[in-house]
Amino acid sequence: MPPEDGIRTRHMIDAARNARQFMAARKRSDLDTDTMLLFAVVQALHIVGEAASRILPETRSVAPSVPWAQIVGMRNRLVHVLIRGVVWKR
Repeated sequence: MPPEDGIRTRHMIDAARNARQFMAARKRSDLDTDTMLLFAVVQALHIVGEAASRILPETRSVAPSVPWAQIVGMRNRLVHVLIRGVVWKR
C-alpha cells in the first residue's frame, strides 16, 4: 500500500470513530434538533468519504469487501444535499 493510502485509511478510521463517539448515547432524532451534532457527524462522514475517494484503485482491490463507491456516494449526498438543505431550511 502506498504511504498516502495508509494515511487516508487512518483518516477514515479516525473520522468513523469520531462519528460513533458523537452519536454515543444519542438517537437519530437528535440529528433533527441539534445542529451542532448534525454538522459534526456530517463532517466526520465527509472526511471518511473524501479519504475513500482518494484511495488508489490498487489499494481498493486489496479490500474488495469495503463498499468504496457507496462510501464516496454517501459523502456526495451528505455534502451536496443534506447540508444545503439544513443551511437553507433554518
